[in-house]
Amino acid sequence: MSKTSTSRLALCGPAMAAEWSAVCYAPAARGADLTAALAAALEAVERQMSNWRPGSDLNRLNAAPPGAWVALPADLLAVLAEGLAIGVASGGAFDMALGDLVAAWGFGPPVRRPDEAAIRALTGQPRRPCAEVLELADGRARRLAPVRFDLSGIAKGYGVDAMARVMAAQGIADWLVGIDGEMRAGGSRPDGAAWSVAIEAAEYESPGLAGTVALCDRAIASSGDYRNWIGVGAARLGHIMHPARAAPLQNGVAAVSVLAPSCCAADAWATALMVLGAETGAALARARGLDALFQLREGSGLRFVGTGAFA
Repeated sequence: MSKTSTSRLALCGPAMAAEWSAVCYAPAARGADLTAALAAALEAVERQMSNWRPGSDLNRLNAAPPGAWVALPADLLAVLAEGLAIGVASGGAFDMALGDLVAAWGFGPPVRRPDEAAIRALTGQPRRPCAEVLELADGRARRLAPVRFDLSGIAKGYGVDAMARVMAAQGIADWLVGIDGEMRAGGSRPDGAAWSVAIEAAEYESPGLAGTVALCDRAIASSGDYRNWIGVGAARLGHIMHPARAAPLQNGVAAVSVLAPSCCAADAWATALMVLGAETGAALARARGLDALFQLREGSGLRFVGTGAFA
């Protein structure tokens, strides 16, 4: 079906405490059905992977006794497997077993002020990386320690990939889908050009534009410290935790954006590289051939360091 015989559809709706959006070229009459299909796909992801829904499949795993096998849906198992692989590849910088720490600092359910007693308890005991406390096998998973898994660094990206699969199933070739700043593109615009996606500048008040990137059959995801943070004294502490320090990041990295074939991988790698910091993170990105853009806080401004396509 040619673009000239279709309409530009711009669709949106709520998902994952944010808003999803989709732009595509298809007959106008298909807009309602496509909106319903995209919303249903995202609802399925939340039903499986949300920490905020007491009955989610992830929370069933979190509530199971350590050592007990829990049957899980294929999508959740795929995300857990991807998270484990990126955790190992990043030397533990990406870690899904930080749910208790995220909650203690007031970023997880329920949102609250940091719990100093809980923070002291968690930082006073040795941590095992996620690869040592999560086992997957034959459609099941089990915790090997009393930890709580949190997929906030990867599930949103997987949600974008789920939207991409809806587009493929609907036979739509040209589209751009996303949740907040996590985006994935297929095909092209009517003039044949790649889709253009903005990268936000990591500024606390009124974030501006850091630049744009052309997307064609690729995804982009960003992690940053400037949207979800708390004030502790004069410091602003973001929601991303440093696994080794068992505390919010304070390494001068304001944001990292990553390009990848899937948004799930881009999402997790953006978090991992942010944890690793500008020097180590950029070195690993270059070694693995990752396209990454680091935004670093220097004084009152931002400095940019890029690898691959961002160099």
